[in-house]
Amino acid sequence: MIPTLEDVARITGLRVDGQAVTGVTNPSYQEMAERLLGLEVTRERSSLVGRTRLQASLSVADARHQTGEGHTEYKARLTAGAREALAEEEGAAADQDLRRFLIIMIGKLILGTRGDPVSCRCLPLLEDLSQVGSYAWGAALLAHLFDSFGTSGRETGVAGFFPFLQVWAYLYLPSLGRGVPRRASVVLLLQHWRFHRDERSLRLQVTLIQNALGTVPFGHVEWTPYAGEDDADQPWVELGRPYFGREI
Repeated sequence: MIPTLEDVARITGLRVDGQAVTGVTNPSYQEMAERLLGLEVTRERSSLVGRTRLQASLSVADARHQTGEGHTEYKARLTAGAREALAEEEGAAADQDLRRFLIIMIGKLILGTRGDPVSCRCLPLLEDLSQVGSYAWGAALLAHLFDSFGTSGRETGVAGFFPFLQVWAYLYLPSLGRGVPRRASVVLLLQHWRFHRDERSLRLQVTLIQNALGTVPFGHVEWTPYAGEDDADQPWVELGRPYFGREI
C-alpha cells in the first residue's frame, strides 16, 4: 500500500503528465546560479544556495508565522510582500525573481532535501520559463519521496514534501488520527485539512505510529477516499487519469 500518482494529483494539484523532470547533475552550479538567480552557490563545487539569501532577494526573509496567526493569514501576508517586490520589477529582473521563487518552491518543497540550503539541481529546467509548466512535477515529487524513505527503524525524518504524505495518511488511515477538516468541498485536498500539532516528543510519536501501523485492521483502511470527489472541478485529475495505476 503506497501513495500513487493519483494521490499526488488529487492532494497537491501538481501535474503527473507531461515532460519528465530529468537531466544531468552538474558538478558545479556557480555560473548558472549567478546568471539565472543573481546569487552565488554555497561552495564552488556545490548545488546549494542559501535559503535565507533567496528569501531576502524576494523581500520575504522576515515573513514568519506570528503568534496567533492562522495559515491563511500567514500565506496572504507572505504573498502580499512578494507581490509588492515583484511589481517593481520588469523584463529580465522579473524573470530572475520568478526563477528565485520557483527554485525555493522546487528545491525546498517539491524536491526538498534535509537541511536548510536549497538545491539548484533543477535550475537548468528553469532557464526557459515558458516550458516550466509543462513538466510532470507531481511525478517527480512522488519519485523523490520514494527515494528519500529510509530503511532504518531509527529514521525519523523524510526529505521531500512531507505534508503530502501526512494528508495521504489522513485519507487512507483515519484510525491513526487526523488534522481538523476546514472545508469539505475545498480543492486541492491538501487545503481541506488544518494540521493538528502533536506536543508529545518526536520519539514517542514515532513509536506510537509504528505500533499503530502494525495493527491497523483491513476494515480500518479507507481504500476509496476519492469516491465522492467531483472531478469536473479538477482538470489536473482528468489530464493525469491515463497515468493513474502506472508505476514510476
